[in-house]
Amino acid sequence: MAGGGFAASSAGQEFEAKITPIVIISCIMAATGGLMFGYDVGVSGGVTSMSPFLKKFFPVVYRRTQELEGINSNYCKYDNQGLQLFTSSLYLAGLTATFAASYTTRKFGRRPSMLIAGVFFIIGTILNGAAQDIAMLIIGRIALGCGVGFANQAVPLFLSEIAPTRIRGGLNILFQLNITIGILFASLVNYGTNKIAGGWGWRVSLGLAGLPAGLLTLGALLVVETPNSLVERGLLEEGKAVLRRIRGTDNVEPEFLELVEASRIAKEVKHPFRNLLKRRNRPQLIIAVALQIFQQFTGINAIMFYAPVLFNTLGFGSDAALYSAVITGAVNVLSTVVSIYSVDKVGRRMLLLQAGVQMFLSQVVIAVILGIKVKDHSDDLHQGFAIFVVVLICTYVAAFAWSWGPLGWLIPSETFPLETRSAGQSVTVCTNLLFTFVIAQGFLSMLCHFKFGIFLFFSGWVLIMSFFVLFLLPETKNIPIEEMTERVWKQHWLWKRFMDDYHIEGNQIAGDDLKKNGHANGFDPVSQL
Repeated sequence: MAGGGFAASSAGQEFEAKITPIVIISCIMAATGGLMFGYDVGVSGGVTSMSPFLKKFFPVVYRRTQELEGINSNYCKYDNQGLQLFTSSLYLAGLTATFAASYTTRKFGRRPSMLIAGVFFIIGTILNGAAQDIAMLIIGRIALGCGVGFANQAVPLFLSEIAPTRIRGGLNILFQLNITIGILFASLVNYGTNKIAGGWGWRVSLGLAGLPAGLLTLGALLVVETPNSLVERGLLEEGKAVLRRIRGTDNVEPEFLELVEASRIAKEVKHPFRNLLKRRNRPQLIIAVALQIFQQFTGINAIMFYAPVLFNTLGFGSDAALYSAVITGAVNVLSTVVSIYSVDKVGRRMLLLQAGVQMFLSQVVIAVILGIKVKDHSDDLHQGFAIFVVVLICTYVAAFAWSWGPLGWLIPSETFPLETRSAGQSVTVCTNLLFTFVIAQGFLSMLCHFKFGIFLFFSGWVLIMSFFVLFLLPETKNIPIEEMTERVWKQHWLWKRFMDDYHIEGNQIAGDDLKKNGHANGFDPVSQL
């Protein structure tokens, strides 16, 4: 099955491709979409722990945190649906925007979607920084959410399609790296703005989102469109010219022919979303949806959204809480760099399985310590235990950052064939944003009711997802995207059973290959892994 966005021949040999400056620069500029997403994730938790912000927009929560109003548990100080809506509205808007983003990305290209994302981010930043009431605040977050929907749809596709096979994993993870840098930047900004006298520091925190928003908009204007998108839209000569530029060679004819063939097959599919549900596409769909659900149920976004709030709940002071969030943010960035280095060497499965053990153990120990030390009406978390909790959270964040964080985006982006890739990416992003919204809207209420058990809840999910990886997730390391069907899905002990009808509307795709190898259509000449 032919595909695009990689430099490999159908025989498994790599096409001639240099790692050119234009590829590196384009990927860095595109990945600033992740920077904006990360900043939005990190900044919300910081400002919701700032007293002036709470006093202006959420006076009920402010009175609880100042102990001006009685509460029945330390764990319930921040349990407020309006406060959670401030954080979660972004992801609900992103979920809605993804449907429009899928159409734009397919019909007009990856660059226009990134440009639209940048414009939405700028509008949302202006509204949030100048907010006078809760309505203006929420509308700003909705605009930011629309930006997230467009950016998350276009950027992973752009990165997968423009990168040569041998560094596809590393370049794709630039998106996740920028998310972590955005979270760290937001934590540092929050730590600084919290000290501003006069109570307007939160406006600076929300307004500085304009920096990554501007970078993304500028990047969308400067980067090249992917050859896959150009060929898909019938701009063959332009596609070939871009392919020469990004590969750094004139010898691009074999790869170009692969892209043209992939485009021809893709155009035979009139209803990509309906095609996603066909039997042969179910493995990719199941894997993509499961990875997004599992990524959220590791509990990472609960910690990243609300890190300062969580540390405040555990008895840290406001400054200490923001400082601890900076530490976890720094660990997040450094560990994502580890993933960039190792993902194309040790493989996707190994990183996910190792991280599963590390996350499970750290969450269980955190739950035990909090269960003993942090009660409903006392937060007797001495300095030694407090430091230990931060170390454990950092251990957990590190494991996530080199596994479920980047790989939750990378694996779906490299497994869907071209004819369903845009639709598949749309479903991936929708699922991620839906469950991000669920966690964001529910975490503070869950913390109030589950107390320390919240960490046991997430550790149980980590155990489930680790077994899923062990038995159901195939390795995709160093395999060209157009060869996933033959070399991955048809070789897996379970998923090969779904590959027996690999044709589109009665037209056999791989018939010539099967005849060449002497296999009749429908025969399964594969062995169990």
